[in-house]
This record gives sequence, structure tokens and C-alpha cells, in this order.
Amino acid sequence: MLLPVYTTGSLRFLLLLQIQFANAEDKQEFQKYPTKAGRRSLSRSISQSSTDSYSSAASYSDSSDDETSPRDKVQTNSTGSSDFCVKNVKQAEFGRREIEIAEQDMSALISLRKRAQGEKPLAGAKIVGCTHITAQTAVLIETLVALGAQCRWTACNIYSTQNEVAAALAETGVPVFAWKGESEDDFWWCIDRCVNAEGWQANMILDDGGDLTHWVYKKYPSVFKKARGIVEESVTGVHRLYQLSKAGKLCVPAMNVNDSVTKQKFDNLYYADVTKNNICDRTTDVMFGGKQVVVCGYGEVGKGCCSALKALGSIVCITEIDPICALQGCMDGFRVVKLNEVIRQMDLVITCTGNKNVVTREQLDRMKNGCIVCNMGHSNTEIDVASLRSPELTWERVRSQVDHVIWPDGKRVVLLAEGRLLNLSCSTVPTFVLSITATTQALALIELFNAPEGRYKQDVYLLPKKMDEYVASLHLSNFDAHLTELSDEQAKYMGLNKNGPFKPNYYRY
Repeated sequence: MLLPVYTTGSLRFLLLLQIQFANAEDKQEFQKYPTKAGRRSLSRSISQSSTDSYSSAASYSDSSDDETSPRDKVQTNSTGSSDFCVKNVKQAEFGRREIEIAEQDMSALISLRKRAQGEKPLAGAKIVGCTHITAQTAVLIETLVALGAQCRWTACNIYSTQNEVAAALAETGVPVFAWKGESEDDFWWCIDRCVNAEGWQANMILDDGGDLTHWVYKKYPSVFKKARGIVEESVTGVHRLYQLSKAGKLCVPAMNVNDSVTKQKFDNLYYADVTKNNICDRTTDVMFGGKQVVVCGYGEVGKGCCSALKALGSIVCITEIDPICALQGCMDGFRVVKLNEVIRQMDLVITCTGNKNVVTREQLDRMKNGCIVCNMGHSNTEIDVASLRSPELTWERVRSQVDHVIWPDGKRVVLLAEGRLLNLSCSTVPTFVLSITATTQALALIELFNAPEGRYKQDVYLLPKKMDEYVASLHLSNFDAHLTELSDEQAKYMGLNKNGPFKPNYYRY
């Protein structure tokens, strides 16, 4: 059950920040397959872990660099610390420029940092994080540090890390354990190094996908039980948390950021809308006007994909299990079909359900020559990629993150990012959209860490509506937007506080 919460502590904190933002000037501040044996094995390619979802095309330091595993290197930063493991700490200067560029379009998060760092609302927080390590998440990490937290970080996927950004974080003293192209063994080793630090014990968890939470729960139960809270941003990770809660095994409060309004209506929707750039301009060189496309799943991500492809002139149909989402698709002008009915005619198949085996080997066998297959869900379980690793099929890497899988009769299916999340595999994503989610994550951590004992029970909670509205308000200055204020008479008539929240918890935006 979702448990919305309105807390006086968090509202006082937000009110203080809103007062400080009143000044207009302040508002302005606002691969070729791996060839080395051992750690760079192919085992990770067919892993069903949710961590296998991402790959960053934005990293300028890919596997063509030094092939020596970072685990076999001895590196120190300029202060002499070696409490990190990255590809090459000497790339820090370049990574710092990447972070500074990201900060320019994350003005809301930077403003939150400037306004709140005086009172250090996260002083005493020891946060262990497992997210994508990109320039945008680096801005979040450095904001948490500025607000008083101690952080240790690892990547939630083996391909999403921007090596130069990880180096920049390591240079500033943040213990980072991640590099692009980790093996299965590397991935879990990095998580363990983050959690198992001598003289340091995490009391907060920030996760994306649930792998870190799962590792702490299984391997370090005493750390798990003493944590003040968990913040999770992905549908996969939230599903895992609800499973723990239902089984009575969730012994700490958790904040479901994925289902916050700002995450659903901005990150999930507009994050997916950049699909048109990823699969057309930068990956396949295919023009999608007039092409037959099926999008599996019509949630917020599916809606973004369909909108983008429709704008390109594609003929789009959708698959759905939910009659409400299916009706939405019909009203938006899309035909609702079963995948088996249309699979032979499709030029492009996109999955975005969060489920497993959405596209099976049987359906892959029936696809026509040249069909493009890709995934916009969190994990690589949606497309049965493992079944394609069979002797009768030939894999041909034609460019980074683009494989031709060749059948005995010569038919080719174009597989993007080995079935992992398309956005970070084949392109970058809008920094501004990520700013919204990062600000939401920061506020969720502040709320859970500062909540008095007993306010949150051992369950999964939604972000308070007031915080959702506050995150949105922080980003309005980027558009020079001016909110209308209720008069006392209007507020009384509507039964609202003039400062919000303006919608009831059950309101569907």
C-alpha cells in the first residue's frame, strides 16, 4: 500500500527554502565484444540482473583505452588517498569540465545546495549510493556532500559509467568504485567495496534498480537493520522493495521516488522522448518516417516513445496488458495489438514494460530481415537476448552498441545495446530532466534522515505532495514562469493552504 505522508519537519525545511528563494536574484542562481579473459568475460552480456540496463555513449574513455582492469592498478588522487577504484584518475580534469557543464542546466539542484548547505541537513548521514555515474549524478553526489553527507558510490550498471566523471569524483575525495565495461564479478566487487569500508557504516541507501539494497540485505543484515532509510528511483527497485515489505522483511522505511509525480510526469515521459535521437540520428542511420513500429507498454515511458516516433512519421501500434493504458493508447490514436499478430511486419520493436520475456526467441525468429529491436525498460530482461547466444546464430558488431544477429538463412536482426536501456546506451539524456529527479532524490534523503524516530514505519512511502510541488517550483525559473497566487478568499473557497499542496493525494495529473 502506498503511504503518502505530510510531515511538519519537512514542510518547515521547505518553507525556509522558499523564503530564501523569494529574492528574484537568488532564483537566477538557480565494442567490440570484450576479448580479454577473466573479468572482461562475456558472462555479463547474458546476465539477467537489473544492473545490466545501461551504457553511456557520452563517455570519451571507452574500452579502447588501457585494457588493464582498474582492480589491478594502484592509483592515488592528489591528496594521496587510494580509497577508490576507477579507470584512470588522471582523467579527473576532463571529468570536472563535464560536471561543470551539467551544473549549468541543473540550476535548481545547485540553488538547493547553496541555500541549504549552511544548516547542513545531512550532517551525520553516511550515504552509500548505486546509480549511473554520469556528470548529472555527480552534481547530485556533490550536492549531498555539500549538505553534510559522507558518500560512497558505485554504478548500477556495467556500461553507464563515464570514466572521466568517476575520476573527477575520486579526485575530490568521494570513494567511487566503478568503470565502464565491468564484468559480473567486478560489479558485485564494487558494490561490496562501497558497503564494506573499515571504520565506516552506511546509515542511508540511495539505489537505482535494487541491487545495492539486495546486497546489503543479504550480506550485511546488521547494516540493513540500522539504516535510517532507503531511497529508490526505479520501477524495478521499487518492485523489489514492495516484495520485501509484503514478506515482512523490510525493516527500514523506504521512499518510493519512482512513483512521485515529478519522476513519473517528467523524467519517465520526457526521458523517453529522446528516443528519436538515440535510434535514428546516432545509432542506426535509419529514417523512421513511414516505418512500422510496435511499442510494448504504454506507461509514461511508452507514451514518450510513441509521441517521439509518431512525430517522426512512423506508423505506431502498441501492446498492453492494462485496459486503462490500452484505452489511453486508443484515444491517442494508436492501434492496440498483440505482438504475435504484427511481429512479421514490424521494422522496429521497442520494449518498455519492466517485465521479462516480452519479446521471446520465437518472436525474434519470426521478425523480418532488418528489424530493429531495442529496450527502454530498466533491465535487460525484456528481450530474450540469452537465447540469441546460440551456435546457429552469428553475432556481428557493426558499431558501438549495435549488433547484427544473423540467422542461418541470412536474415539479420539489428539489436541495440544488447537489450539494455537504449537512452544511456546509445546517447546522452537531457540534463534538465535529470535535474528534476536528482532534486527529488536529495529531498527524499533529507526527509528520511531528519524524520524523528517513529514517524516512518517499516514500509514503502510516497514522497509528500508538498515536496513534489516544491521540486517543480524550483525548476520554473528556468522558463521565466510566474505562478498565480491564490487570494485569501479563493484559498478559503477551495479549502486550500495558499502555499500548497494544491492537489489531494489521489489526484491524477
